[in-house]
Amino acid sequence: MKQSHHGVKTGGRMPGRSVGRVVQGSRHGGAMDAQAILLLTVQGLFGVASALSGTFIPVYLWKASQSFMLIGWYTLGQYITSGIIFWLAGKWVKEHHKMYSLRLGIVLSGAFYFMVLMLGQQAKTYSIPLGMLSGMALGFYWMAYNVVYFEITEPDNRDRFNGIAGILGSLSGIIAPWVSGFLITTLHGERGYKLIFTISLVIFGLAVVGSFWLKNRGVIGEKYKWFLGLQELKEKGNPWRRMFGAIVAQGVREGVFMFLIGLVIYIATKNEGKLGNFSLITSLVALISFWFVGKRLKPSNRRIAMLAGTIMIGLIILPLFYKVTYSTLLIFGIGTSLFIPLYIIPMTSRVFDLIGHSEESAVNREELIVLREAGLIIGRVIGLAAYLVVVSQTQTPAAIVTLMFCVGIVPIAGWFFIRPFLSANNKFR
Repeated sequence: MKQSHHGVKTGGRMPGRSVGRVVQGSRHGGAMDAQAILLLTVQGLFGVASALSGTFIPVYLWKASQSFMLIGWYTLGQYITSGIIFWLAGKWVKEHHKMYSLRLGIVLSGAFYFMVLMLGQQAKTYSIPLGMLSGMALGFYWMAYNVVYFEITEPDNRDRFNGIAGILGSLSGIIAPWVSGFLITTLHGERGYKLIFTISLVIFGLAVVGSFWLKNRGVIGEKYKWFLGLQELKEKGNPWRRMFGAIVAQGVREGVFMFLIGLVIYIATKNEGKLGNFSLITSLVALISFWFVGKRLKPSNRRIAMLAGTIMIGLIILPLFYKVTYSTLLIFGIGTSLFIPLYIIPMTSRVFDLIGHSEESAVNREELIVLREAGLIIGRVIGLAAYLVVVSQTQTPAAIVTLMFCVGIVPIAGWFFIRPFLSANNKFR
């Protein structure tokens, strides 16, 4: 880790009162302070609200339209808009008040579900505008969240934070979709959807209230550099060139898996309750896995751990080639939940370690977080473009599974990009 001219580590937190000064070094033992716990709480509420309803949005649109293409265009609107908002919101977050961006993202998420609630079955007519509204919400929220996450964590506690965040995400996945699936099936469809969308609105409101206790840290006087990310990628030997490739590879998989899995499960079972049960089982496995990996993952073993994770999340798709049934989908889901922490924890931690590896890069954290998001968006659009091409030609189970396998093994390429940064003594030189 490089040292600043003040002789302290520049691994994470930045003060709110001075330019170019980095706060004290790491906490003893990688402990997290009250702000980190509060951020996890806000994220937990946001995750519960999103899991309650977000899991079923593709299913809701499918039931209204019976169209794979419509869901693809909805998702494309979401991805592209979120990327644009990330870039634009970077200036607001850097130069003004990042908590406004965080709260606006939560409020817009609530507005999205309110619009779906009001439109009902007519939501299919406005799929692209709805996708764009969802993208705006995600852009504002995650831009601010990622900056706050960077500021309140350090290299020695990021794996721990990400492990706990993964546990909270798994808990949300255990409880929320199961409750939603139960309510939808018990209340016979539309009434159940209206109820879960309403509950999500209330929980989003609680997340906004909780955010008022998060501090607005920042570097006063620094201006937002609109094209810093592009300059980083142009510079020969810059570590961001390799890291960006790894991020794009991550995005390719996410671009398809984030919406397609739940939809495939519903189409295979025609039962929202089965989708809720799937989420409950796989999230319980993920909770245990995130807890175990978060405790055991060390700089000395993360290279081989991440390689194993990337290979296994690709291979676990193979049972679906035999037959797409609830049982084979469950095997796929459990396997993915077991191995995804090995991939996602070191991937996330090392990206943010790179953002904080020097005082200069820490000061430019907003621009570099935008660069990270640009890589994810590019990857997601590539993956989604492949999906749109495939479903425009054929919608057979074999074609869908082949698509899933092709995008599912892309993270292996990401590991090749990031592997020099996974060793214990690498300093991003």
